[in-house]
This record gives sequence, C-alpha cells and structure tokens, in this order.
Amino acid sequence: MVKHSILVADDNENIRDSLTYLLEDEGYRLFIAKDGAEALQTVRDQKPDLVFLDLMMPEMNGFEVCRAIKSDPQLKETYVIILTAMGQMAEQERGKEAGADRFLVKPFSPVEILSLVRKHFKK
Repeated sequence: MVKHSILVADDNENIRDSLTYLLEDEGYRLFIAKDGAEALQTVRDQKPDLVFLDLMMPEMNGFEVCRAIKSDPQLKETYVIILTAMGQMAEQERGKEAGADRFLVKPFSPVEILSLVRKHFKK
C-alpha cells in the first residue's frame, strides 16, 4: 500500500539516493528532482504531500522554489523541509521568509528524517 508522496529535490546524487532508499523502504511514493526548475515543475505536476528541498541547486535555488510553492494557492499547503549544508541563522531566516515549514542541516540523521516524516503524516 502506497502511503503519501514525497519529492526529494537535491543536486547531490548521494543525498537523493540515501533519502530514496530510506523513504521507499517505508512505503512512500517518491519523486526526484536534480535542480530547482525540475523541483518546481514536479510539485506542480505531481502535488507531493511533502518536499525535501536543497537550497543550493542549479536553475533555481531552494529559496526561489519554496517561495513559488508557498505563493501558489493550489500548492501552498505543501509541507516543505529545507535540507541544506548552509546552517547559519541567516539562511534559516531566509527559509522562514520563503515559507519553509522546517529547516534541517546536513549531514542529517536517517532516524531524524523518518521521525519528522512519520510525525508530519500522523496529523
């Protein structure tokens, strides 16, 4: 049985692969994007329930993608978790201003990722 759908948007193949293996094992339906433009198009086309969004990506950065998602009336309820190596407070503030629901700093813990996803979908 397929649970909810999740988009993993990151230009780093290792991050995409590790999140894919982790979340597919839990039964989530996954979509993958390698850059910001692809991420935004995937959100518009597939309407995933949750998005893991890297900040530093080609085409569009994560702040731009998040802002576009949250400003679209049909997509604004999409839960966006920014996942980045840039953990400074300034980036976290920019993420909040863009509408991000959560902000996680790489390297992340698989246990933490699963805990967040499970908690979110129990709502």
